[in-house]
Amino acid sequence: MNEQRRALLKYSAVFGLMSSAGLISTAQAEEWNKAAFEGKSLDEVFKALGASSPDKSSTVVLNAPDIAENGAVVPVSITSNLKADQIAILVEKNPAVLAAQFFIPNGTEAFVTTRIKMGQSSNVYALVKTDGKWVMAVKEIKVTLGGCGG
Repeated sequence: MNEQRRALLKYSAVFGLMSSAGLISTAQAEEWNKAAFEGKSLDEVFKALGASSPDKSSTVVLNAPDIAENGAVVPVSITSNLKADQIAILVEKNPAVLAAQFFIPNGTEAFVTTRIKMGQSSNVYALVKTDGKWVMAVKEIKVTLGGCGG
């Protein structure tokens, strides 16, 4: 099956379920940033998100293992004491750099936790958007293959 078709079906199903469950509005589902999710480099994704060059900040905390034994399910959590509008997770060496993008409702604590897929050892970026400006934290995560290193 064509990879683009598969991705379109997957995203359509996810956004449809989220919309029907009331987790996101139909307008939000239609606004997903296709260019950002199709970006093949950090610069492409930064540009698509409107984050020309995010500054590193100690206000963004990226929690993830130093070594992931299974790259298919790497646990990642991001928290910030900022009043965040969005949180994004980028994996530098993945074919599609943007792994996840979360929209944070007003008055909500800036905290997300998820599992991401990593094809190989890479830097992982946690971006937080607040007041129209992006700030970030970076962590290198090593992915091992059967405990042999990667």
